[in-house]
Amino acid sequence: MAHIAENFEHIKKTIPADVKLVAVSKTKSAEEIMELYNCGHRIFGESKAQELVPKYEELPKDIKWHMIGHLQSNKVKYIAPFVSLIHSVDSFKLLKTVNKEAKKNHRTIDCLLQMHIAEEDTKFGLDMQEVCEILESKEYAQMQNIRITGLMCMATFTEDTEQIKREFRQLHGFFGTIKEKYFSQDPDFRERSMGMSDDYTIAIAEGSTMVRVGSLLFGKRDYTK
Repeated sequence: MAHIAENFEHIKKTIPADVKLVAVSKTKSAEEIMELYNCGHRIFGESKAQELVPKYEELPKDIKWHMIGHLQSNKVKYIAPFVSLIHSVDSFKLLKTVNKEAKKNHRTIDCLLQMHIAEEDTKFGLDMQEVCEILESKEYAQMQNIRITGLMCMATFTEDTEQIKREFRQLHGFFGTIKEKYFSQDPDFRERSMGMSDDYTIAIAEGSTMVRVGSLLFGKRDYTK
């Protein structure tokens, strides 16, 4: 597994110091995660609650676990005691559930609002109108146990780099509008989670503050798991 350490050192050189690297560890073993942990890395991202919980229980407690995949409301309770950041809040219903479960655990959970910017219909996410409706609602104003710290998106899966740039640029524009209108006095609202293994360098050029990289670190994903 020495290649993981080599991959990590290579990728670190391509990411500015002010951009966070989320190591996407879905389907990866505890041993593979520890290889990266032993290089000093602490932020790992998982897509499924049922895979995240046992990893949290088994692995060192100073790991910051991010939920990056589509999250069903009925799974929030399993990760609420420990999750560091939820990237994929794509509905008001889910945000309400996160707030409720965070309150039960006497925590405040950081969240990103997932916005739909891709030109394909398979991606989850909110549009601008839905984000405004959430942030202007009385219910949101009363939420004490969530903190919205930015936005997340997934670009279209395409080799058309101009389209990918356009989509990332759109999220950056949304971020600026939402920041100015709702979070101008809130320094916590600062994250743009965009970019994965195939497009993270484009995302950084378009203003990403957080990239989600898996296969370039660990090798290609095992789809049999």
